[in-house]
Amino acid sequence: MTIKTRFAPSPTGYLHVGGARTALFSWLYARKQGGEFILRIEDTDLERSTQASVDAIFDGMNWLGLAHDTGPFYQTQRFDRYQEIIQQLLDQGDAYHCTCSREELDQLREQQKANKEKPRYNGKCRSANISSEHEAVIRFKNPVGGEVIISDLVKGTITVANKELDDLIIARSDGTPTYNLTVVVDDMDMGVSHVIRGDDHINNTPRQINILKALQAPLPYYAHVPMILGSDGARLSKRHGAVSVMQYRDEGYLPDALLNYLVRLGWSHGDQEIFSIDEMIALFELKDVNVSASTFNPEKLLWLNHQYIMNSKPEHVAHHLQWHMDHQGIDCHNGPELVDIVKAQRERSKTLVEMAAASHYFYQEFEAYDEKAAKKNFKQGADDVLQHLMDEFSKLEQWDGEKLHQIVLDAVEVLALKLGKVAQPLRVAISGSGVSPAIDVTLALLGREKTLARMSRAIEFIKEKNKV
Repeated sequence: MTIKTRFAPSPTGYLHVGGARTALFSWLYARKQGGEFILRIEDTDLERSTQASVDAIFDGMNWLGLAHDTGPFYQTQRFDRYQEIIQQLLDQGDAYHCTCSREELDQLREQQKANKEKPRYNGKCRSANISSEHEAVIRFKNPVGGEVIISDLVKGTITVANKELDDLIIARSDGTPTYNLTVVVDDMDMGVSHVIRGDDHINNTPRQINILKALQAPLPYYAHVPMILGSDGARLSKRHGAVSVMQYRDEGYLPDALLNYLVRLGWSHGDQEIFSIDEMIALFELKDVNVSASTFNPEKLLWLNHQYIMNSKPEHVAHHLQWHMDHQGIDCHNGPELVDIVKAQRERSKTLVEMAAASHYFYQEFEAYDEKAAKKNFKQGADDVLQHLMDEFSKLEQWDGEKLHQIVLDAVEVLALKLGKVAQPLRVAISGSGVSPAIDVTLALLGREKTLARMSRAIEFIKEKNKV
């Protein structure tokens, strides 16, 4: 059997973390089994579906690296096929027209609630032989006896009595098909072998199985993954961090870190926390997906992102850092290689936004010194320290970090000062603040011209600041 999984989002909004995790689990299972991963856009909700949402889904999938093998398929391009199947079900006697009005159905529902019964359609039109000439919906004729047994690959065996299911609508009065019909036809036509989706779809599964049986189609395996909760135990929402996947890019997360975090939201392999993509593929098993819901923890995601920034190949981090430098308006052509910036800044940067913001001074002049840093380190006499260093730096034939560092250490001895009284005024002079990578690394990255020019500027600033 060819393993085929699918991710089938509705383009009524952005790709959020819950959808991204479902896509990841489906993608991993297909990759692990050497199968196909299908992307399907379920855009039959014509009022709410937008091209902007379609683009947002593609952007999120591309950024995460979850490439599909087949598709994208659009349900709006398959209406003829859905009509064909609806007609087949009518011809077989497995579907019928229903003319019950909204008012009738509302009244029925209220009466059932009053009687403490489960609200459901009562089958009034089931045997009425209503012709297609009437303005009517089309309902699937659900079996009245027996039960549906779902061998769920995550939750185990789920049994639902058919009497608990009513005759669901498969086509609206305007002829457009409904979700439970389109998804069945798509999964059947596309040969989907494993349906991996959120457990909010469990109620749909027995209905869809019954339609598949009526069509004499093979049944896929189902795996319903538990929902993601916020820290307060409520279903994940925007206030918990259920934002667009692309917002995590905007906030400076690496896609690898987000994928690693998402795979651990409901799946585990021993006590291991950090997984490469290759490890995820090799180790992922549906039987290891947790049955209970997982809690979204932004602090854990931030910690994981820092681990990836520190331990990923600098070239990989630099590739993603470039987007943030561009976004912050920094031209990186006149300055050090971004790979070297990553090596210098990765220990102190939890996000790429932080890394980019902390690296502006390598590429452009800063407008002013940090007020607190200047007050503390640009005291009287600091100009003499900088002048001494500047004179010694100027003698260097080769601008080398090790040699620059030695000059700083020698100045400590010559000037009889503590290291902080020498290095910190220098750091503020060349970076504009009291925080930077190691002073020798910072000097080497800045280069001779920028360093000496900024030291000269700082000397004049200190003299002006300390005039009596």
